[in-house]
Amino acid sequence: MQNYLTPNFSFAPMIPERALGSRVWDAEGREYIDLSGGIAVNALGHCHPDLVAALAEQSQKLWHISNIYTTKSAQELAQKLVEHTFADKVFFCNSGAEANEAALKLARKYGRDHFGGHKTEIISCLNSFHGRTLFTVSVGGQPKYSKDYAPLPQGITHVPFNDIAALEAAINENTCAVIIEPIQGESGILPATQEYLQAARRLCDEHGALLILDEVQTGMGHTGKLFAYEHYGITPDIISSAKALGGGFPIGAILTTDKIAPTFGPGTHGSTFGGNPMACAVGSRAFDIINAPETLAHVEKQGQKFQTTLRGLGEKTGVFKEVRGMGLLIGCVLADQYQGRASEITAAALKHGLMVLVAGADVVRFAPSLLLNDEDMAEGLKRLEAALTEWLV
Repeated sequence: MQNYLTPNFSFAPMIPERALGSRVWDAEGREYIDLSGGIAVNALGHCHPDLVAALAEQSQKLWHISNIYTTKSAQELAQKLVEHTFADKVFFCNSGAEANEAALKLARKYGRDHFGGHKTEIISCLNSFHGRTLFTVSVGGQPKYSKDYAPLPQGITHVPFNDIAALEAAINENTCAVIIEPIQGESGILPATQEYLQAARRLCDEHGALLILDEVQTGMGHTGKLFAYEHYGITPDIISSAKALGGGFPIGAILTTDKIAPTFGPGTHGSTFGGNPMACAVGSRAFDIINAPETLAHVEKQGQKFQTTLRGLGEKTGVFKEVRGMGLLIGCVLADQYQGRASEITAAALKHGLMVLVAGADVVRFAPSLLLNDEDMAEGLKRLEAALTEWLV
């Protein structure tokens, strides 16, 4: 097939044609088990009938009306997010990058408004990933994504992840925000320690800084709770959400409190498509399914089962030296002799009818549907073992 798109993506050698649940079929009719979840987006699998119905229903009513008006679907989704989290207010946008951009802008403006023009500095973690806008790619701690776009926004400091002493040394009266992923996703599915996030909360309180948790990848059930911060015994000031929030339909959001939300007064920030009726209608239906106790319990149960099997596969083949993560957001760290070859494994898996991900060069990543059943899990792992066996030859 002729490619008419810019060459910033390296497409896989198959064209997906249709999908249902955790199964995908390409243009030639070949079946794949999808354990990638559209990079943690398809939280309820492909074409969930309730989401299809919500989209069809809303499509007959109202597609777009602009943010001159609010809509029933936007208010319904925002209410659900508020009632089941720490938050009082929600801002809707279209992606994780936009959500983090909004969170960072809100934090800077809050710092200036309440403390003065000096309070603008942002602390982030090395190897973090917060999006692809110029601001978020600068805050992300991976120079490979930002070095070609200098000059970059200033006032950003990067510290080692899970290093309390480094965070203590970096934070000061000029810090307006600390932004952390509860689980570093793109750099290897590396969970924050409870001590680290609790220390971050304490230090932000001591220095008048806001704690932003980037839950774009960890949010909406992937860890076995609605949001990952619930595992850590802390309350953030702002969280960003996207990916699974719309179950596959593009939407992003930030959640914050009544103390901070007024900083975004009329005209201070916006989004043409943010909170559009289509996205919010689908997101609201997805929320109900994801937040159901039986769904979250299923994630925890299937996650434990999945990780146990992956550890056994690592011992059997010698390919994985560690399996880590929470719930159904899982990373398999390659053994030392296979470092740097994660992309080879994803390619081998695809040949065996299995869709998986990388998280950096050394980690194979899984982010399947939260509704993953035993049959699809078993078949996916069977295909993974076959792929690894062939790859090792």
